[in-house]
Amino acid sequence: MPTHQQLVLPILRAVDSLGGSAKTQEIVEEVLEHLPNADALLQVFFPKRPHVSVLISRLGWGRSTAKRIGALEQPAKGMYLLTEVGEELIKLPADQAFASVKDLDREAYRAKRKQKELENAPDTTELTEDVPDGDILSASNEETQDDDWKSQLLTRLHQLSPEGFEKFIIYLLRRQGLQLQHTGMSGDEGVDAIGTAPLSPVLSSRVAVQIKRYAPEGKPIGRETVALFQRDAQTKGAERAIIVTLSRFTKPARKAATSTVPTVDLIGGDRLAELIRIDGESGVQLRPTVDPEWFDKFEKANF
Repeated sequence: MPTHQQLVLPILRAVDSLGGSAKTQEIVEEVLEHLPNADALLQVFFPKRPHVSVLISRLGWGRSTAKRIGALEQPAKGMYLLTEVGEELIKLPADQAFASVKDLDREAYRAKRKQKELENAPDTTELTEDVPDGDILSASNEETQDDDWKSQLLTRLHQLSPEGFEKFIIYLLRRQGLQLQHTGMSGDEGVDAIGTAPLSPVLSSRVAVQIKRYAPEGKPIGRETVALFQRDAQTKGAERAIIVTLSRFTKPARKAATSTVPTVDLIGGDRLAELIRIDGESGVQLRPTVDPEWFDKFEKANF
């Protein structure tokens, strides 16, 4: 299992390959696409948090580390930009880049520790290569909370029977305004639902839906599956298509989805969880959380 520091360089390369900016899930998918043994590593979970992948958590720590050493900027929640420092790191040989990451991380930690000492709040933790310090854990805490509820949700959905999962997805898509007929297990090849999707108050498009209850941390859907479904959807006269899965899609699959008609909207586990969260009435309720440290600013002098 790579450490959070060892994941910094793959993260920077992922952002670079995505055009110098990327959202959190895009970074995760890009790293997993190229990380050796990614599928096996995804099967390792925390003993006390059986729904949370160790690798996904360390990717969060790695993003926080990259941000702290100045290799990434975070202009908005869930969005990252590659900096000049990051660009220089990915130009170096792998061993040299990793050594630079450790040096920069050590310098950043010492600077932060000195600042805390000046503020009369000494930091007694020790910086190691395997375990991130408190600042990194704190910085990635929000993403970790996202991972927790999403992992619990996707695990519960995977516990549904294949037919039950299909019925839930059709229910969710109907709540998005689609008019669908369930055709699964009725000899309709790869099409599990067929119907119309509204484009405007007076226009709609015929849409085919395929639903795959793959394991959330299992093997991603590849190009062949997408291409085959496109042919099935075209046979049904669909102008648009949707594939929904608890897993994710490979880069070739994402490319194939838009390379021919009907184009396919790909809904992987992360996007599915967000759709359920936004819906607000389909099994997920997020409670408000309190950030106690936010109120400290009102106690500072010269407020």
